[in-house]
Amino acid sequence: MTVTSALQALNSDAVKKRFVELYGEEAIAEQTARYAALIEQFRARFGEAGIRIFSSPGRSEIGGNHTDHNHGKVLAASIRLDSIGIVCKDSRISVCDSTYHEDYAVDITEQADPSERSGSPALIRGIVAGFKNAGFALGGFKGCFESRVLPGSGMSSSAAFEMLICGILNVLYNNGAIPVEKLAAIGQYAENVFWGKASGLMDQMACAAGGIVAIDFEDPAAPALERIPFDFAAQGYCLILVNTGGNHADLSAEYSAIPAEMKQVASFFGKKVLRGLTVEELVQRLPALRRCCGDRAALRALHFIEENSAVDEEVNALKQHNITAFLRLVHTTGNSSYRWLQNAVVPGSVQEQNIPVCLAMTELFFRLHGLDGSPCDAPRAACRLHGGGFAGVIQTFLPQQYAAAYRTWMHGVLGYNGDLLVGQKPDPVFVTSIRPCGIKEAL
Repeated sequence: MTVTSALQALNSDAVKKRFVELYGEEAIAEQTARYAALIEQFRARFGEAGIRIFSSPGRSEIGGNHTDHNHGKVLAASIRLDSIGIVCKDSRISVCDSTYHEDYAVDITEQADPSERSGSPALIRGIVAGFKNAGFALGGFKGCFESRVLPGSGMSSSAAFEMLICGILNVLYNNGAIPVEKLAAIGQYAENVFWGKASGLMDQMACAAGGIVAIDFEDPAAPALERIPFDFAAQGYCLILVNTGGNHADLSAEYSAIPAEMKQVASFFGKKVLRGLTVEELVQRLPALRRCCGDRAALRALHFIEENSAVDEEVNALKQHNITAFLRLVHTTGNSSYRWLQNAVVPGSVQEQNIPVCLAMTELFFRLHGLDGSPCDAPRAACRLHGGGFAGVIQTFLPQQYAAAYRTWMHGVLGYNGDLLVGQKPDPVFVTSIRPCGIKEAL
């Protein structure tokens, strides 16, 4: 479609229906204005052209905290916060990104150098290399991007960006025929090799696939993906992500230590990864393991084993529509991340504990509103550390009627006053829901 026809289509019933799918009915007006502004930006920069418009969601990890890199299991979901791109074909890849204030071009004919690890262009070079390595068709595009996936927060802004690029190349030059598993692997390759970040595959898979997905990484070259047909909104629940402060950007050493220590324990047991190790085996050799690998590594290995089992239990709870059992498991796995995996606080930074403070205040909110399940252990809400940890986001599952009160409560905890801070920083409390689809053409 042309720029003019795209602007006209924004008010059509078909586009409104698509926006309901992507963002929810309450967000139609906001998203219509958002897309119109980006289309106008494209026209001002590139003129009237035949364009395609794409959306790639962020993700929320529900279970399986730091398990994918040891061939474990993960429960994750795409969310309604997304990155969007308006593009047309070109000889190279040129992007004007209004969110990150970036303007760059990548020559897709050049031999990419993985040592040039500089932001978004490096990820694009990695994706281009991944397409070439896989033998997929490749070409360029020019476009304007905008993102609502908060960077450095554990919502996988990088994976959303990677899958946006992959989705564009898939549709423009491969007729949309590349499976999401292949696109996710290319995104991970770009992040690992061209950005130097040792991420697992969960982020890219969740963004690419959409909806709630259980992913088994026992064979990381061909992860098994199962879609879980559960609708939290239909059960009267919302998903709330709270940006507690801090940033993931400078925590690479802390993240890298987790898979390194887990694999050190695996090596102690003669394995390459922890998948397959049992609690009984670990306990039987615990004294020697502690002497060889240290206590934190042993605890992190224990977390992996227990977390892997919990993912299966969470999947079963959702399949049976047992929200109480699911919430109890969310609480249990959150405690495992906090106490055993130990990724709630940056080592040595005892005076800055954003995640523990927000978890504590969330649990206090539950107690004050009778949502914690006491005394019969039937919780009506749950919270947990979300994603990589150390900084960033916590996740809360809450009955919808308490969302507004919780949002106000957490604004107070974080010292956020929308009237005073408009234009200075974004609202730290995201009341959202599960998006049923992954990478998609938005119009």
